[in-house]
Amino acid sequence: MAGKMRKKPRARAKTGILAAPLDDFYKMKFYFHYEISTKELFEIIKPWIKENFSKEDTKAILANPDYHFSFSHHAAGIYWLKIGNTLPNEYSKFIENITQYFKDIISNGKAILAEKELIAVAAAESNVIVLSPQQRLAEKINNTIIRDLEDLEQAWMNNEKPNLDVYAQFKKHGLTGAATAPVKSHIENWLLEYSDAYYGRCEQAIEAYSHLTAPELKRRIKVCEEMILDLDKVKSATKAIRKTKTPKIKSLDKQISKLKYCKENLEYKLVSIQPIKIIGAMRLYVFNTKTKEIFEYVSSSTKGFEIKGTTILNVLDESRRTRLRKPNEFLSIVQTKSARQIDNEWKKLTTKSNQVNGRINQDCILVRSMESL
Repeated sequence: MAGKMRKKPRARAKTGILAAPLDDFYKMKFYFHYEISTKELFEIIKPWIKENFSKEDTKAILANPDYHFSFSHHAAGIYWLKIGNTLPNEYSKFIENITQYFKDIISNGKAILAEKELIAVAAAESNVIVLSPQQRLAEKINNTIIRDLEDLEQAWMNNEKPNLDVYAQFKKHGLTGAATAPVKSHIENWLLEYSDAYYGRCEQAIEAYSHLTAPELKRRIKVCEEMILDLDKVKSATKAIRKTKTPKIKSLDKQISKLKYCKENLEYKLVSIQPIKIIGAMRLYVFNTKTKEIFEYVSSSTKGFEIKGTTILNVLDESRRTRLRKPNEFLSIVQTKSARQIDNEWKKLTTKSNQVNGRINQDCILVRSMESL
């Protein structure tokens, strides 16, 4: 009797790069964007860098943060050429563009290496790694808010549409205005790429985000703009709560002892300035979170404002208030612009301006004071 036929072993399913379609570049690029991990992208890009740059420049390039090597369209183009194919005509400058991209980050990589060398020397001398305040802050930023942004980007790549409340995350991680600069740069890079793709200003951006619809690009642009506004509010909040040396004049303490105001409002992401800054100031901006009104107080005295109970004294009759239809936009202007610029934007508002009575209550955020008119 013939023996039983052996079953042919089932072929192992292909995954990752092995499963990439090789018959069409655009299909492969789309596959790379959604199916290839960041680690696999790096494993394609890193050998190409070593082959096309000197040993010294390669070391500097690879010293940069990992996100510089996670662009799927870079890896797709390199891999397509590696397997002996020719890129489409519109990618005629692909090698030139990617080469220039990595040239542009060489200087930053050298600075990172130099800083690491200094740290290594210090560690060797003291046998203790000592980080500067700037280095500790950079490490905290990378381990907190930058990771939040990376998670947001990954969610977008998975066709999800979450937002990120940057103001709330800064409070959660205990970060202040000093941490906003690198985060803002990170988001502005996104905004530039999405805007270039949406408005058709850059061929590479158009190609990189060709899988996204115009409404989705517009949504991401809006999210980036809102996150940047949040960062401006973080800076303003940090300035507002910065400790001020309390004057020794006892009467100043008495003036503010009965003043009722809102210290912080999470809905509008505002923090009140120290009320002692009002005394002697020549101009004051207050926002009522309940009525959505902005108040502009101008002092009628060369000595500035005074406070009695819950009322601001020495207020000029020309002081004004108006209701805001889009509070976040106008409040950002009040926090960052000059009095003349604020006045120009005020004139553009369509709501009617009215007089003020000088009273402050528990719904009022003390947004900003100015020492001059």
